[in-house]
Amino acid sequence: MTEVPSTETGARPAPRRRRLRLALLAVALVAGALLAGFAAFVAGIDGREAQTPRRADGIVVLTGTPDRIVEATNLLIEGRGKRLLITGVHPDTTLAGISRTVPATQEALACCVELGRSALNTRGNALEAADWARANHFRSLLVVTSAWHMPRALVELNRTLPDVELVPYPVVPNRPAEASWTDEFAKARLLAVEYVKFLAAYAGVRLWPATASQLGENAGPAGP
Repeated sequence: MTEVPSTETGARPAPRRRRLRLALLAVALVAGALLAGFAAFVAGIDGREAQTPRRADGIVVLTGTPDRIVEATNLLIEGRGKRLLITGVHPDTTLAGISRTVPATQEALACCVELGRSALNTRGNALEAADWARANHFRSLLVVTSAWHMPRALVELNRTLPDVELVPYPVVPNRPAEASWTDEFAKARLLAVEYVKFLAAYAGVRLWPATASQLGENAGPAGP
């Protein structure tokens, strides 16, 4: 009597299971790499401390929190750079308005401070700083921004100014003696978002216009 081959086979599901295991392993490896990278990113930020830097040709501060501009103007007054560029300034902001928020008079700043109004985001800050540095023939720059923002700022600035020495001056905010869980959650969320932006900047992802002129060419909202 001839046997009819069985339609049930135990061999077929095995390759599918292997592919599924490989896919899960790949996802786990990617997730692990991202988490390890995030841990290193946070450790690098926490390890940054503002120190008295050596003198550079110029100073560039990326707008954001008010303490960035305070620190940058202090560096200028101390003679740490010849000129100061405040990049990413709102169109309505004036030097007189800035002088009311920093420990320096408008007269003291008028000679050496320039306001950059074109930048819409960190990439735009880098483009604006590059034009300014080249116009002034600067070979070194003190870079002032928040500690958590510094890695991404340096990525963008190194692209636009590969031949200029960048000296980071991270601004570290004063931390409360006892932070609540909401403060810690807000900080973790800020760092997670910034880490994603850092990876995008490192990969050269460009989703929004960087300057006001580019915004005019490509209508749409700009990202930070």
